[in-house]
Formats: sequence, C-alpha cells, structure tokens
Amino acid sequence: MPARRWAIICWAAVCVTGVAAAADLVAIEGCTLVAAEWADGDSFAVRTPDGEVHTVRLYAADCLEQHVSGETDARRLRSQRRYFGITAVRPDAAASIALAKDLARQATAETRRCLARPFTIHTSFADARGDGRHKRIYAFVFDAAGRDLAAHLVSAGLARAYGVGRTTLAGDSAEEYRETLADLELQAAQRGAGIWAHTDWAALPAERRREREEARELAVAVDGAGPPPGFVVEINSASRADLMRLPHVGETLANRIIERRPYRRLTDLLEVDGIGPSTYRALKPMLRIEPPPAAAE
Repeated sequence: MPARRWAIICWAAVCVTGVAAAADLVAIEGCTLVAAEWADGDSFAVRTPDGEVHTVRLYAADCLEQHVSGETDARRLRSQRRYFGITAVRPDAAASIALAKDLARQATAETRRCLARPFTIHTSFADARGDGRHKRIYAFVFDAAGRDLAAHLVSAGLARAYGVGRTTLAGDSAEEYRETLADLELQAAQRGAGIWAHTDWAALPAERRREREEARELAVAVDGAGPPPGFVVEINSASRADLMRLPHVGETLANRIIERRPYRRLTDLLEVDGIGPSTYRALKPMLRIEPPPAAAE
C-alpha cells in the first residue's frame, strides 16, 4: 500500500478516536536526500522508495536560518541569534549575521553528511508550513545507522531543542522527547559545541530578555490591530504564521496547537495548554475544521 494512502487511512482513524497517538506515524525506510538550494539543517527534500518527493521539517529541533528571504525569516534569525547569545559577538550587525549564516551552513552540511546513505523517516504527513509559502511535512528522521538526526544536531550544537513535537513511534510523549533534546542541548552548551563555541555568556541573559520583551510588544500590537475582517483559518492545516495572526496566539501557543493536531471538534482546542474558555470564545469565530480526505479505493 502506498505510504500516502496509508497515512490518509491512519489520519481518518485518529480523527474518529479524537486521539493523536503514535499509531498514525508511518515508518518509511530507504529514503534518499534530494539536492535543493533552499534546504537547510532542519528542512530538506526527501524521495521515498515509491518515487514521491516531500519537503521534511524535523520535529523539535531548530537550526539557524540559512536562507533569509523576508522580514519573517529575518526576525526568526535574530531570535535564534539571541537564544544562542551570538548577537553581539561580532563588531557590527552585518558581521554577526554573517557568522550566524555560516553556522547555519555547517548544520546544512552536517545533515547532508548524515543522510548521504538511505535513511528512514517516521511521519504522519502532518502539515509543517511555517509561513504558508512552502508545503512541508513534519518527521522524525533516522540515518542509516539508526541515529536520530534531530538529537544529533542538537548534541553537536548545531540546533536548539525548539519547535513542534509529538509522540514518537516508540511511545515517548512530545514533552518527553523535547526534554531529551533539551538535556542534549545543555550538554552541548557545556562542551562549547558548534554554535555554543561563539556564545557571549555574559550578554546572553540580556539578549534573551530583549527577545521576550519584543515578543510581548509584538503580541500587544497584533492583538490591538486584530486580523482582517472575515479572517478564518482551518485549524488542522493552517501554517504557524496564520495561526499567529489570531488574537492572543504567539509562536509558543501556535506550536502547541499544531502539536495536538488533528482536531475532530473545535472544542478540542480547550485541551491545549494556554487556551481557556475566554480565549476559545475569542478564537472560535475565526476557526473551522474540514473533514479528513477520503482514502482512495
């Protein structure tokens, strides 16, 4: 049975039960990396044995942005630089950004090295569009030796433990998986591995505080303006950027919404940490749910 059809059947089964469990992950062995100029350490094209090509986004690991094509990418790179404490380690902003992009290229090169031989992905084909421009799917990726690519990149100091997670095929919850990566990140920082070799530890607390303050200011500005009239998102497929256009929804809450997909009813959103009755009432007029696609005969 083709992997895509099997995933659709699993997706429908999950919607019937209303539970997002490890059972809707599909293990696809023998995948190969597809060369692409836009690829980076945590997002790249793969070809499955049946010839289908998918753009994969790693679960729970975030590499520095290598390709900055707009304001959203630029903001994200600045946030990443602040997280690692490398914003001010060069004499000016241009030099600091150049360093960050060089470190991003190192992560891309490491991913290509790890995936030079056929590898395995675990995916439910969940939509991973960050900004709505590119169709991507979330996946856990394991190299030919069975090594978890996300864990390896974090351990090497080439990514941070950050982003959307989910229950693994082995049964570890999204939170357990994220905590495992966070522990590996801590060890990488202690060793001064990868990006952490360039961290300005004295400036790091202030840099992270500045990022939090700007995020709060941005949230206030967005909430004050509100989405355009008639703005509605399909909760099971909306990009992170579109979710963040909703009132009271920042990046962290958008990631939590994505993690708990698929939703059978809008009221299932009340199970998301950070969405209480008042927030749900504010969001409900701007949300919809489409039925799952029917499996081909």
